[in-house]
Amino acid sequence: MIILFDLDGTLIDSTDAILEGFHNSFDVYKHTHPSDEEIKALIGYPLDVMYRELGVNEDLIVNFVSTYKEYYRVISCEKTYLLEGAKEAVLLAKSIADIGIVTTKTGKYSQVIMEHFGIMDYFKVLIGREHVENPKPHAEPILKALKSFDTQGKEIWMIGDTKLDLISAKNAEVNSIGVLSGYGSQSTLEKHTKIVLKDALEAIKYLEAKKLRR
Repeated sequence: MIILFDLDGTLIDSTDAILEGFHNSFDVYKHTHPSDEEIKALIGYPLDVMYRELGVNEDLIVNFVSTYKEYYRVISCEKTYLLEGAKEAVLLAKSIADIGIVTTKTGKYSQVIMEHFGIMDYFKVLIGREHVENPKPHAEPILKALKSFDTQGKEIWMIGDTKLDLISAKNAEVNSIGVLSGYGSQSTLEKHTKIVLKDALEAIKYLEAKKLRR
């Protein structure tokens, strides 16, 4: 079995860092601030898409993204937290499968965060925004991650908290589980997968039981 995890809302909570990073960039460029809820509604999308949806002019988006990344790099570890049961989920997943991370976050910062929590070594691969041309919901991030594994005869699962994760899984023709620990609602997730569970740990326990039944 191969299990791929999303990060934000699936294994980690970096909401505080994301919100602070966005508000800092709007301060720097003296731009009208969106509300926290407007920002949170877009978490999971690439940064350029988020800024575009938040009303930043196209010719300024690159500057906003650069400012955000520089600030986020400084505060990310301090203001990011492992979700409840996330480490246990990773350890259990590693005992039953080969595992990886597929995120729309910048990969190099994501790796630093995972190293900060002491769990990066459990993952065979981490695919971030800079590693692909087409981010989720495109199939490319998942397909690129799978190049690091021997997939022959193995079930492949993507676990994520937003429709982007689940649509990406469908596009890549792999199985998916939606989790309610992040930013997607149950009704939204149910439109894109047959399995919606509380969190990553519940998802892995489901897969463990499924494996034992075989």
